[in-house]
Amino acid sequence: MITNKRLAAALPLLALAASLTACGGTSGQTNADTGAAPSGSGAAPTSTGSAPMATGSAAEPVADTPFGMACSAVPASGEGSFTGMADDPVATAASNNPALSTLVAAVKKAGLVDTLNSADGVTVFAPTNDAFAKIDKKTLTKVLADKKTLTAILAYHVVPGRKTPTDLRHGSFTTLQGGKVTTTGSGRDYMVGDARVVCGNVPTRNATVYIVDTVLMPGK
Repeated sequence: MITNKRLAAALPLLALAASLTACGGTSGQTNADTGAAPSGSGAAPTSTGSAPMATGSAAEPVADTPFGMACSAVPASGEGSFTGMADDPVATAASNNPALSTLVAAVKKAGLVDTLNSADGVTVFAPTNDAFAKIDKKTLTKVLADKKTLTAILAYHVVPGRKTPTDLRHGSFTTLQGGKVTTTGSGRDYMVGDARVVCGNVPTRNATVYIVDTVLMPGK
């Protein structure tokens, strides 16, 4: 378990060590060699006006903007919009999203608002209100009242560096809590442990956010 003081000290150091990974797109189709005769035929090739398509499978496109079914609920304008969130540090940006109100309340209880807002380049896996609702009410109340446990759980949702969807394809990251979290997926469909990304690649001033449908638990 980590303390708020250790977490605050670790954030800028870990962020400095992280690098932002960018990935390019897929390559275009190649034209067939028109000088070669078709296999199994003695006839010379005829021009059809277009080159045949390559049969090799291209890499699946990677989303470079926010994606996911829950993104449709984000306002088109204002502080809670994608543009508005991009201007604010991560804890402030989350507070403008009604679907993250339980997470924001937990961050406040743990005293991590300033710590997260001052972090320089992190990725946050942010559970929705519905994700917290999956937890037994008695257990959730107990966790929210235990600052040490709550801090550790919240720190488990943060990893150093702004992770792109490409990074999440086959990812294994050390969280600020100290445990490992694994990610899998492609295109616009990603999992973080047992949690599904419902709105991903959301930029804030100092973090990239992936909103998930399940609370991540250290050691699970």
